[in-house]
Amino acid sequence: MSLTKKEISLLKLLIDRKDTVVSRTQILQFVWGYDIYPSTRTIDNFILTFRKYFEKDPSNPRHFHSVRGVGYKFTE
Repeated sequence: MSLTKKEISLLKLLIDRKDTVVSRTQILQFVWGYDIYPSTRTIDNFILTFRKYFEKDPSNPRHFHSVRGVGYKFTE
């Protein structure tokens, strides 16, 4: 498995803010920069990839949580 630079940036952001909800806006600013805003589905796809890589059961995640209408949270 090898991660892209964007995946590494997002993973680092989530781990650095463990147990805290990171908003979609914060993710977009940190990972893509202030001027570039990909669709929010892009973030969802990155999280799905993380679940496939790191979760024992991707359909029932323990580490990468969606917080509806807000963003995402990483827990150990």
